[in-house]
Amino acid sequence: MKNISLNIDKVAGFVSKETIAAYEPQVKACMETLENGTGKGNDFLGWLHLPSSITAGHLANLKATAQVLRDNCEVVVVAGIGGSYLGARAVIEALSNSFQWLKAKQDGPVIVFAGHNIGEDYLFELTEYLKDKKFGVINISKSGTTTETALAFRLLKKQCEDQLGKEMAKKVIVAVTDAKKGAARVTADKEGYQTFIIPDNVGGRFSVLTPVGLLPIAVAGFDIEKLVEGARTMETVCGPTTPFAENPAAVYAATRNELYKNGKKIEILVNFNPKLHYMNEWWKQLYGESEGKDGKGIYPSAVDFSTDLHSMGQWIQEGERTIFETVISIEKPEHTLQVPSDSENLDGLNFLAGKRVDEVNKMAELGTQLAHVDGGVPNMRLIVPELNEYYLGEIIYFFEKACGISGYLLEVNPFNQPGVEAYKKNMFALLNKPGYEEESKAIQARL
Repeated sequence: MKNISLNIDKVAGFVSKETIAAYEPQVKACMETLENGTGKGNDFLGWLHLPSSITAGHLANLKATAQVLRDNCEVVVVAGIGGSYLGARAVIEALSNSFQWLKAKQDGPVIVFAGHNIGEDYLFELTEYLKDKKFGVINISKSGTTTETALAFRLLKKQCEDQLGKEMAKKVIVAVTDAKKGAARVTADKEGYQTFIIPDNVGGRFSVLTPVGLLPIAVAGFDIEKLVEGARTMETVCGPTTPFAENPAAVYAATRNELYKNGKKIEILVNFNPKLHYMNEWWKQLYGESEGKDGKGIYPSAVDFSTDLHSMGQWIQEGERTIFETVISIEKPEHTLQVPSDSENLDGLNFLAGKRVDEVNKMAELGTQLAHVDGGVPNMRLIVPELNEYYLGEIIYFFEKACGISGYLLEVNPFNQPGVEAYKKNMFALLNKPGYEEESKAIQARL
């Protein structure tokens, strides 16, 4: 079976392959730092060998709980924010029918998301939608006090109990949380919910291969064994014994850091398949939260092509030359659809008659890459044989491993996020949260 692969040929006109190859000693040192746990953030390295440590029994437990929700729910709400929902959503949306909502007969419960915003209209409309539904909740929070998720769960818990009764609600509310402490753990133990543990040594943005991601993905009806298998393969491919030139995570980390040194401050992740939109969003958090600190870091941006060629295409082609692109290219689509012939040919598309739509898309991809390179935008290409669980597992681990290496090359701690707390302190002060009295006074004086 082929694995995903990285092609950096379209970077050669901007930085030489020899320069990238010269990163080998630095990358090797970063990988040794990861393996030995001697670098910054070394208490959050549980993701590094997670795929190879997941047992068949653990997956069976997740699948059994998922089946309970599938058997008893028309809708399952995944409540979480950031890494507590983006990985699951990325995989679910990549594998789901684009028009699942409109299908007369569902293949399983509809998966919806909450706890990732504080939009009153969003939450009101969600509660209205759930009023006549048998629904369950997967509450994903290590602490149980993250404002966005805790607020949503408070609403959902009450509605679930009111509609289904307390006993049935216990059966269809699952907590993915800390092993011993936190509000979510206390609530789960008190109410008797089924629980799964978020490991202490795995940060949220690296947690998709823990129950945080695996349980919702299983509830959606997808093969978590294949997902883990793909990640396990990539753990080996990107391992410390793989030669630098054959290690896609090592080459990706080195290339993006060399481009950064050469003034390419923004990386745009590109897809030509709309199902990958939330994979872009997951990647943005992974790299933005890992590298954006100490006044440093490549800014992670993302676009969906060819859609965004009609909005962002002009800027990418001719704007400030501080960008490079990484394109996720899916070689083989799941379905086949041919362009029909039309006797009138008013749209002038008969030259495409008989061709597969994917061939048109692939030529849009190639044409765009050539145009952007000509316009001064270095391009890397991540080649993915098919869009399925196995290859999504490979993609996830590839980006995670490369992120760890890249953060250490940049000489930051890739595993903390101190800047995330700033808005929370201000919000709590403005809301007069108990314990924030001094901060409340100070911020009111500013206003």
